[in-house]
Amino acid sequence: MSQAFFVQLAASLAAVAALVALAAWAKIAKPMPPLTEARARTLLQQEFPGRPLDRIWTAVDGRGALARSGAAALVLCEVGDGYVARHIPWAQAVASSFRDGVLRLDLSDVAAPAARLALLNWPPSPGPDARAA
Repeated sequence: MSQAFFVQLAASLAAVAALVALAAWAKIAKPMPPLTEARARTLLQQEFPGRPLDRIWTAVDGRGALARSGAAALVLCEVGDGYVARHIPWAQAVASSFRDGVLRLDLSDVAAPAARLALLNWPPSPGPDARAA
């Protein structure tokens, strides 16, 4: 084998090592902390400014949240290393499929076609603060 081969091999190894070090330094694919109700409220208020939040349901596993805002349901779901915020009609959220503790919301969006939220129960029982849908 020639000297050029070893030079090229060493340069390739150095480039790969530099990329691995950059990925480790940038903390790519770091796990996100579970979503809390306070953080969900903050994210929803940033995404939908001026919309009042009647009630928030946070997923048991901390990977999403659902909020009622009048006749709309505001949905936060984990996608990649962040959250996607979408809104759907409240009636659609109440009628969504709930099996084995997972609520499946059809978002009808190419980027986020469905949201899956692990909730304790669904649909919510009407309470004193609930409005008619």
